[in-house]
Amino acid sequence: MPHPETTPAHNLEIPRRFVLIRDQDVTGFSGTGVVAVGVAWSDGPAVMRWCVNDLPRTIVVADRLTDIETIHGHDGMGHIRYLDNTERRQP
Repeated sequence: MPHPETTPAHNLEIPRRFVLIRDQDVTGFSGTGVVAVGVAWSDGPAVMRWCVNDLPRTIVVADRLTDIETIHGHDGMGHIRYLDNTERRQP
């Protein structure tokens, strides 16, 4: 029998993976193409890590993925692309 504090595997949600793609680098700092990778949960929160070569690799934690896209998408110069097909993944 599972431990009472343990979530059964059938209720465990695997976050959806994404990349932030910059079509144009308006700051001249992070470049173009895939500049960050992350995960987003269906109930809102998202975590993103910058992956640009030779730059400090910082991590962004946001309440919503749309916040990340709004702040780091530079007014449409970048966009989020999901790497997983479904909104909710289970193990």
